[in-house]
Amino acid sequence: MKLSADLQSALDASRSVPSDPDVACRAVGLLDLTSLNGDDTDRVVEALCARAVTPVGPVAAVCVWPRFVETARRALEGTPVRVATVVNFPTGEADAPSVAAETRRAIDTGAQEIDVVLPYQAFIDGARTQPMSVVRACREACGEGIPMKVILESGTYPDPELLAWAARDSIAAGADFLKTSTGKTQPAATLEAAAVMLDTIHDSGRTVGFKASGGIRTADEAVSYLALAEHLLGKGWATPQTFRFGASSLLDALLATCGHGAPGDAMQPATAGY
Repeated sequence: MKLSADLQSALDASRSVPSDPDVACRAVGLLDLTSLNGDDTDRVVEALCARAVTPVGPVAAVCVWPRFVETARRALEGTPVRVATVVNFPTGEADAPSVAAETRRAIDTGAQEIDVVLPYQAFIDGARTQPMSVVRACREACGEGIPMKVILESGTYPDPELLAWAARDSIAAGADFLKTSTGKTQPAATLEAAAVMLDTIHDSGRTVGFKASGGIRTADEAVSYLALAEHLLGKGWATPQTFRFGASSLLDALLATCGHGAPGDAMQPATAGY
């Protein structure tokens, strides 16, 4: 993905920022700890939730299939960790009424955040009204209190201009966050796509968050995304209200950098205070 000179310069600078314990510990609080595997079970989700309150504090949210929302809510009771789920996932091929109904069902069972897949292939093929009708239907179903993250599936776009167009239209349709990918296609998240999406958020003049999701596994990668976001949107911009990572294995890498275990270790929850 070929970027403008300014965006390429910001991206190059972000890659040179080293990881350190302070930044890694901060990134833990920006994490949507995620499991969206086809063989997930209640037990898998309970184990995921058990990791959500860490020795350095809680993650922002867990993200699970809609059928596990109630399980996650029960497992996280008494913690500040939110429950997110996905709709129109992963293909983005459902119609607007179906997406609205799926969103309402998820919220009724306890979902506090909704990650909706934009009908990205239709958008790439030239459709404009239908993809955004899906996003608007989801926005209406979410109402005022439920953040909506729109998954653009950024790795599928042939050029940065079309990705920026999808990002602009999603913001206009009510996105609270722009999210890179489902993690089910390749390439998934890339710094190049992140630069385009963050630049579009900046140009929109609106309070819209960004979620990097799909294949982010190391503390160095996480630090690069944070550095890029703050280069383009200002130091301190990235908070749980404006920035998330969607990942599972990333948590262990961040905690290891913070001094809690080694990458790949299964961390035990620290529940004191919650």
